[in-house]
Amino acid sequence: MKIFISIFASVAVTVLLAGCGDKSSPKTAVDTNAPTGYLGTLVDAKKSSEKKIDVAFLNQALQMFNVQEGRYPKTLEELTPNYVAKIPAVPLGYKLDYDPAKGEVKVVAQ
Repeated sequence: MKIFISIFASVAVTVLLAGCGDKSSPKTAVDTNAPTGYLGTLVDAKKSSEKKIDVAFLNQALQMFNVQEGRYPKTLEELTPNYVAKIPAVPLGYKLDYDPAKGEVKVVAQ
């Protein structure tokens, strides 16, 4: 019985010591701006996706208006309320640029 306990104890100690070593990847310098840069990237991605969604939605409404009316609207307000419920708000620092000749909407920086 003493042999079993000593073998069990030596195996347990070996397993514990094997797990305590520092065999992880080599340590590298930590970028202190990483969280800030990451959050900034997320905010930029959100703004970019909002711009693209709004533009795609408006361009689709413009195409439907053109098919039914035979022309593009003179202003985006003509799309309400039949084609869009309201003209969507754009992110701060941007504006909608509508070209009635082409029937195309773009979001541009002010």
